[in-house]
Amino acid sequence: MKEQVQVKKFLDSPPLERLIPEALQESLGTAVIGRRIIVLESTRSTNDFLRQMLTPDLPEGFVVFAEHQTAGRGQRGNRWDSAAHQGLWFSILLRPKIPLADSARLTSWVAAAVAETIRQQLSVVPLVKPPNDVYIGTRKVCGVLVETKAGAGAAFAAIAGIGININQPLEAFPETLRERAGSLAMAVGGPVDRQTFAVALLRELDRSYAVKF
Repeated sequence: MKEQVQVKKFLDSPPLERLIPEALQESLGTAVIGRRIIVLESTRSTNDFLRQMLTPDLPEGFVVFAEHQTAGRGQRGNRWDSAAHQGLWFSILLRPKIPLADSARLTSWVAAAVAETIRQQLSVVPLVKPPNDVYIGTRKVCGVLVETKAGAGAAFAAIAGIGININQPLEAFPETLRERAGSLAMAVGGPVDRQTFAVALLRELDRSYAVKF
């Protein structure tokens, strides 16, 4: 009954505004992650889009958001449901100074940063389920997919894809996922401002990346 009441509340709420790349960049100041940001209305996958853009000159920290993904994916090729304007679906270009053999560290770093941001912003306690998922209670709210491309010598580029369910009501998920999928809004009982959460997460990613990589 409680979830049904929450679903009605979310559906009756006015739609949240679209992400504004200029405002995101301005809020991040001199951060490396988020130094350049674009927001697409729709794409198959932000990881695929960023991979197609990838050149040696593309700066580290370039971020691609999409308001909707038509073919979002997670680990092992699993499909990721990306409801339009209800989540954060984005990818980040990284050029870490670690051996390619250690690139799995990037996945655990992103998941930990997402969990920390949820704790700080929403005062709820998430759980990281290795290697790439973030849960609140029994419901998955975030998945991470890091893909790499070898460069010259030992250098490599990594594309960190992040999908976070922000404002979906339960019925927004496919029936096959409703037993285990969740959103931040379901966890706190009301809508979450996507722009504010995105800024907080990018700041945490930037801060922790500088320390770890």
